[in-house]
Order: sequence, then structure tokens, then C-alpha cells
Amino acid sequence: MAEGTHRRFSVRRMPGFTSIAMLTFAMLYGPIVILVIYAFNAGESVALWEGFSLRWFVTAWDNTQVQEATFRSLIVAGAASLTATVLATMAALGTTRTRPYPGSLVIYALINQPLMVPEIVTAVALLIVFAMIKIATGYSGLIFLIAAHAAFCVPFAYLPIRARLEGMNLDYETAAADLYAPPWQVFRRVTLPLMAPGIVAGAMLAFVISLDDVVITEFVKSAGQDTLPTYMLGQLRRMVTPEVNAISTALLGVTVVLLTAFFVLNRQRR
Repeated sequence: MAEGTHRRFSVRRMPGFTSIAMLTFAMLYGPIVILVIYAFNAGESVALWEGFSLRWFVTAWDNTQVQEATFRSLIVAGAASLTATVLATMAALGTTRTRPYPGSLVIYALINQPLMVPEIVTAVALLIVFAMIKIATGYSGLIFLIAAHAAFCVPFAYLPIRARLEGMNLDYETAAADLYAPPWQVFRRVTLPLMAPGIVAGAMLAFVISLDDVVITEFVKSAGQDTLPTYMLGQLRRMVTPEVNAISTALLGVTVVLLTAFFVLNRQRR
């Protein structure tokens, strides 16, 4: 074969690739599509279609327990994502804006430890630590749940912020330093505005992870501290109704919007 007619290998040209890809997408997203459809079911069955209705969205909206769980979820996710983003920003600056030093890979691995360790192991470890603190102090407020979510969300905020810093040109910061700007002013006027898209993207990702978390919340929360996902889990244990489908659809919509914004910000280069 002539050199000019040589074709690069592409997995898309493999026999059956299209069929396998379509089957994979159907298996992944088919159940989600069915859940969304039956969230608009007029009847009480989750398997029998009885007509289109917004009944279950209205029912969920008027449910006091759903309102309390939603409000609590937003408080926990907002506080945890803010805390995780601040910590992740400092960690990203400390691991990218310094000269290479021994142990940097170990520090990087420790920051991303929640991503490598099974979530239930992290949940059990946090449960033990917080249980000791609760016994010693007698306090069992929401701060423990926020701290647990923040600890778990740090690497999710850290990775996009670090990626943004690694893609930034150091010339602007160097020029500001050459013009006798103090380090804090360089950070506030140059570094922070340039890394802002990464910070916002990391905060959004941390917020979504915290909002959707079940395992850590189930282990760490005290009585009366149900978030929206754990409330839904409790409902599923008792009885499955289209109200759960409606709540899941609303939660899915929020997650999709935030993740879309995250990917848009994460790809922004200017």
C-alpha cells in the first residue's frame, strides 16, 4: 500500500463497534430515561403508565420532609464545597507554584486519597473519628456532616484547579513581581483572576458530589439530619412511589446543569 493511502487505526472502524456502542448507551441511560418518563405518570404505579401529569412534582414540592431535606442538602453541599474549594486552592498553589521538592508525589497522592480509597472505608473512618469527638464534646450538629463532605470533596475541587494552574503562563506573575508587586498583590491581581474559571469549576464539581452523596452521609449523619438522597433511600426501603421518581428527576436536572457548566468552565482557556 502506498504511503499516501495509509490509514490510521480507528476503533470506530472495528466490526460491531456501532452496535456495541449503542447497546452500551442503552444500558447506561435507558433506566434513567424510564425513571424520568414515569416521574410524569398520573397514577401511583411505577410500572404502569396511566397518563401524563405533574402530580408527583407538586406532591414532592408540598412535602414538608422533602423541603427540609432539600434545604439541609443545599446547606451541607454549599458549605462543604466552599470549604473544599478553599482548601483545594491552597493545595493547588502549594503543589504547582513551588520548585520540585522531595515528597511532592506523596503529597499529591495524599490529597487525592479519597479518590483511591473505597468510599465506604472513608465513611467508616470518619464515623469513628466523629463519634469520639461527639462523645467527648456532646455536640452532634450539622458541622460534622459538612466536615465529612468537605474532606471527601477536596480532590474533586483540587484536580480542575491544579489543571488550570498548570495551563497558566507564568510570565504574567513574573512580570508583576519584576514590577515590585508584593506576593499577595500578585496573587490577588494576577493569579486569582486567571485561575478563577478553575476555581468555579472545582466548586461546582464539589457541590454536585456533596449534593449526591449517600454513603458518607448515611454513616456520619445524626438523627434528624437526612439529606435529600438519604431521604429518598429511606422512602425506597418503605414503598416506591412516583414521588421518588419526581425527586430523582429534579435532582438529575440540577446535576446535569451544574456538570455542563463545569465542563464549559473547565475547557475555557482565556
